[in-house]
Amino acid sequence: MMTNLFSVFDPSSNIFNLSLNWMSTFLGLLLIPSSYWLMPSRHQIIWNNILLTLHKEFKTLLGPTGHNGSTFIFISLFSFIMFNNFMGLFPYIFTCTSHMTLTLTLALPLWLSFMLFGWINHTQHMFAHLVPQGTPAVLMPFMVCIETISNVIRPGTLAVRLAANMIAGHLLLTLLGNTGPSLSIILVNMLILAQIALLMLESAVAIIQSYVFAVLSTLYSSEVN
Repeated sequence: MMTNLFSVFDPSSNIFNLSLNWMSTFLGLLLIPSSYWLMPSRHQIIWNNILLTLHKEFKTLLGPTGHNGSTFIFISLFSFIMFNNFMGLFPYIFTCTSHMTLTLTLALPLWLSFMLFGWINHTQHMFAHLVPQGTPAVLMPFMVCIETISNVIRPGTLAVRLAANMIAGHLLLTLLGNTGPSLSIILVNMLILAQIALLMLESAVAIIQSYVFAVLSTLYSSEVN
């Protein structure tokens, strides 16, 4: 009997008192070596094309002032988040991206590094960002406060957006799945169809949220150049 509905997001799986929940984060490392000694398959070719498209898009977002190779950070971030989002759709695998521990660990160091780089190297540019162009002199103090607050909450919004979206879909799947034993055959068939539709929606959410996280991180990076 599940005492707490949210315990589905933090199951107790341990061997020798070692918490193995977060080991699912590293399962992707098992898939990487095969690309070095096997012939490239269709899946690898498709994935390479996706990464190349992302590289071009992030390069456009960063603009001409972006540093060479900086897109690889955001491509790696996209791949990592999308892989973990998808792993959470499989039964008995811990969804690590639904926890603020992981999402804040990704968002906060990125935002801090952008801010430190911008304020140390482009101080005037960062001050200019606090007051939008064309702001009346009377509203300038208020605009500085608003822009500062919106800047400070950026890592929080990135982390909460990813975690909340992953929790919402999984919670709905869990709630619907728990009603199965008490339903009739016809309703169970309808429930299975609804679960399949929700699973497809969650697959789309897994891709979209990883893309949104990577694109917003790229945009925050482009502002400090």
